[in-house]
Amino acid sequence: MADTSELHKGAVVKHQNDLYLVTGTEFVNPGKGAAFCRTKMKSITTGRNVEVTYKTSESVDIVDVSREKVQYLYKTGEMFSFMNQQSYEMFDMNSEDLGDDWKYLKEGLDCDAILYNDRVVAVEIPRKIQYKIVEAPPAVKGDTASGRVMKEATLENGLKIRVPAFINEGEIILVNTTTGEYSERVNE
Repeated sequence: MADTSELHKGAVVKHQNDLYLVTGTEFVNPGKGAAFCRTKMKSITTGRNVEVTYKTSESVDIVDVSREKVQYLYKTGEMFSFMNQQSYEMFDMNSEDLGDDWKYLKEGLDCDAILYNDRVVAVEIPRKIQYKIVEAPPAVKGDTASGRVMKEATLENGLKIRVPAFINEGEIILVNTTTGEYSERVNE
């Protein structure tokens, strides 16, 4: 048994005699009352999504899982193909299994596969990923000085995000996959 503070995205938890993959956590410390952890989880066996709130004093049954390095290869319809980097075995996951992380995938991206009983139950993407800007409108004169003016840009994988006005087409940036926001420009 573990503390609720050990809950994190990618953890596998035993809850109501079923295994759940934690897809998101939020620790809340209200002004009055005890702190708690709001957890979004997905059943590994049924695929059903649930939201469970744990008091910080509660114990949680976190199950041991293993991780293996995998690489994202390509998308076919609604299926995303990955390859294990040690055994070269391939496996597919659908967008529902990946949650919102599917929109950050790009060919050749290294990820971690989370395995339970030698079965892939989830894929964890890096927290920050480099992307090349393929389309960005030019900045308006005077807007680039403050750095606070944002514009929409298209990344190499087709994802559109808000970036500062000084970012130009062809530049490489880091995107925070937890928030989906621009993080910083990468100097080469």
